[in-house]
Amino acid sequence: MPSLVLVVIGVVALVVIAIRVTRSLRRFTGASTLVGDNVGNGVGLLKARTAALGVAFAERRSDQPRVRSTDRGRQEDHRG
Repeated sequence: MPSLVLVVIGVVALVVIAIRVTRSLRRFTGASTLVGDNVGNGVGLLKARTAALGVAFAERRSDQPRVRSTDRGRQEDHRG
């Protein structure tokens, strides 16, 4: 009889531990999903910015002649 009580107590303890571990894993999975989404958004934004810089540099290096503006300084300095 005492060994049967120990087996029942062991099974109950095992079920309680399994439930707690399952809940912890669910919370961890939810948190890791949020972190992964945020990292993915940041990587996507970084890729978009890199592509925009690539386009800007390509446009700047194009074979079209550029008109150089004269350095006039501040507009307020040249009032007549």
